[in-house]
Amino acid sequence: MSDSESDKTGVPLVENLSDSPQPKANTKRKRDNEEKQSAKRRRLKKPKDVDERALDAELGVNHAIAHMDSQLLADHVAQRTQRFRPDLSLVEKDEFHVPAAAIVDTTHWEKPRIKDTLPDYLQRYAKSRRKKKGQTLSDAPEAKGHPHTIVVAGSGLRAVELIRSLRKFQTKEAFVAKLFAKHIKLKEAVETLSKTSVNIGVGTPQRIMDLLDNGALSSADLERIIIDASFIDQKKRGILDMKETQVPLVRLLTRSELKKRYGDAGSKIELLFY
Repeated sequence: MSDSESDKTGVPLVENLSDSPQPKANTKRKRDNEEKQSAKRRRLKKPKDVDERALDAELGVNHAIAHMDSQLLADHVAQRTQRFRPDLSLVEKDEFHVPAAAIVDTTHWEKPRIKDTLPDYLQRYAKSRRKKKGQTLSDAPEAKGHPHTIVVAGSGLRAVELIRSLRKFQTKEAFVAKLFAKHIKLKEAVETLSKTSVNIGVGTPQRIMDLLDNGALSSADLERIIIDASFIDQKKRGILDMKETQVPLVRLLTRSELKKRYGDAGSKIELLFY
């Protein structure tokens, strides 16, 4: 028996007395399978249509998003849906389609799409509509839990960063609400929304849907949804690049109560990909 059994794996309890070498087929097969799985994981890290030159790791921004108009963004989202949900039927594809007509063209915005410039971006594309109502971004609808703006981020940590940037719009009468699960139980979020006037809500797709389903969060006074689409993490992945964030995001954006208002001039909900 070997002097160092700890250096081997799968050592039999009874020593093989034969001098002939042991078969290595199983070992080779295992190694081949591991290599295939590793290659598959590498392929799934980032969609093929991501231009590495557009990914700014220092700023944490995918600059390609800024150059996409409404139709290109709609196509971009549809391509991701096809990639992450290839088994959808034609009917389901239509159901989960985000229409270009709902997306505001913000390609003329020249500042970098980072958290610090989000307030300026919001002012640029929301101020006029608020002004027509005789209100500002700091005003909240009278009903509790009825924001006029929802910002969707890919993670709770990113949502926290965006909330800090948007605090300038918070007042004693209008609260910038946390709509994410990290360290906040659903029950706590429901209780907060039920007694708080909210002008802007910032959160993750699944938690936002949970709160809408619960009724604590309402879309009745919603004017716009901002998707934090340009932000990329340390692995250079954005909210549209990962199945665990893209799929719930599309489910949120294609909810019937939202989708039917994308083309409604009177109570239109606008989509802005930041």
